[in-house]
Amino acid sequence: MKATLVPVHFKSGMDEEFRSHLELLKKLLAEEADLLPPIALGTRLPAADAVVFPQLIGDAFSQLKELKAVTLPVLILTSDFGTVNMWDWEIVTFMKSLGMTAFTPYDLDQTKKICRTLAVKREMKNVKFLVFQDRPGVGGRQAEIFKRFWWWEDRSAELIREKFGIRIVKKSFKELGEAAKKIGDAEARAILKDRPIPTAGLGERPLSSAVKLYLAVKREVQADPSIQGAGINCLNESEYSDTTPCLAWDLLYQDQRLIWACEADTLSLLTLFLLERSLRAPIMMSNLYPFLMGNAALKHEKIDKFPDVPEPENHLLMVHCGFFGVVPRAFCVSWNLRPKVLAIVDDNAHMMDARMPTGAMTLAKLHPELASMQVIRGELEEYVQYPGSDCRNGALLKVRDGRQIMKSFYSHHYCLMTGMQATDIENVARVMNVGVDVL
Repeated sequence: MKATLVPVHFKSGMDEEFRSHLELLKKLLAEEADLLPPIALGTRLPAADAVVFPQLIGDAFSQLKELKAVTLPVLILTSDFGTVNMWDWEIVTFMKSLGMTAFTPYDLDQTKKICRTLAVKREMKNVKFLVFQDRPGVGGRQAEIFKRFWWWEDRSAELIREKFGIRIVKKSFKELGEAAKKIGDAEARAILKDRPIPTAGLGERPLSSAVKLYLAVKREVQADPSIQGAGINCLNESEYSDTTPCLAWDLLYQDQRLIWACEADTLSLLTLFLLERSLRAPIMMSNLYPFLMGNAALKHEKIDKFPDVPEPENHLLMVHCGFFGVVPRAFCVSWNLRPKVLAIVDDNAHMMDARMPTGAMTLAKLHPELASMQVIRGELEEYVQYPGSDCRNGALLKVRDGRQIMKSFYSHHYCLMTGMQATDIENVARVMNVGVDVL
C-alpha cells in the first residue's frame, strides 16, 4: 500500500519550478506514494493521507488563514532531492506556529519512511491481530506474575481499536494446541525437507512438534488476509501445547512478514507492527533486566551476578526464555533452534539461540494508554552466557542514563532495533498522533 499525497500550490499558481519538482517527486517516490492532481491552497482537499508542498514561496505569508485550515499532515519536499530546501525554514516556522503538522525530511530515505508510515496509518483501519489464549493470568503457570499485565484487559484492546482501528481477535490456545497435535508426521517432515532448520541439540520430535504448531497457526492466519500480527499466551498457558511458537513466528515472518509477539503481548505487537512496517528495520521484542534492579532481576534469571562492566548503572541485560529472544533469522548474524530452557514449558518445547549485530541500537515501546512512544538510545555491546541458568545467551546493552530510565520504564517488554532509529521513530509517532519520550 502506498501513501496518497495531494500536491498544493499557492495563489500565484504553478510555475516551472513547481511543475518540475512535482514530476521529480513522482519518480523519487514511485514505490512509496501516489500523487494526486495538484490543487490551489484554500480549495477543498480530496481524500488523501497528507498534503505535499513541492514549492514554498512568499505567498505563504499572505495565505496564513488558508494554511491554518489544512488539517492533514504536510510534507515539505521543496529541494531537487525529495527533501526540504534550506531556504524554507521561516515559512515552515509559521506553519508550525499555526498548529500544522509539518514534516521537513532532510534525506530521501527519511521522506520514504514518512510516506510508508502514512500508508500504514490508513492500512491499520483494516488490520486484525490474532491472539490465542483462554483464561490468561487466571490460572496456568506463574499466574501471580501474568495476572498483572495490562495487555490482557479488555480496555487495552478497546484503546487499540479506538486509536488505530486495529481489531484484536481472540481464539482458544487449547484448541490450537489440539489441532497441532492432529497434524501428521509426514506433513511436518515435508516442510522440513523443503525448509531446513538450523538446530543445535534439538531432537527430531521437538522439531516436528514445532513445525506442526507452525502449520496450525498458518491455517488460522491464512483464513483471514486482514490478520497481520499474531501472538500466543505460550508461557502462562503452556499446558495447552507440547511445544512453543518460536519457530512458527520465524517461518511466518518468512512466509508473509507476519508480525509476532511473545506471550500475546498486544502492546509489543502493535509497537513491532508500526515500526517494522514503517521503517523496515530489523526489530524484535524481549525482556529488559537493568543492573540497577539487583537481586530481583538476578533471582528471576537464576544467575549469581551481572557481568563486570564499567558504569554498571547504565547497563541492562536483554533475555527471554533462556536466550536473547524470539527474532527472525533474516535479522540475525547467527541463529539456531535449541531445546527449551524455562521450567514452565513442556520438556518437548524449543527456543532459538540468536544474535543480532552488535553496535548502535534503539529500544522502543508504546505507552500502555497509547499516549506516547518511548525511545531509548544505546549500544548492544556483546552477548553473555550463564550455563545452567535462565540466561544461556543474553544481550548486554548500554544506555546513556540508566537511573533516568528506571524512573520511566513503560514495561518489562521492549522492542529492540538495530541502528540509530530515534529520529525515524519520532516521525512515526508524529504521523500516528502520539507523543514521543526520548531517553
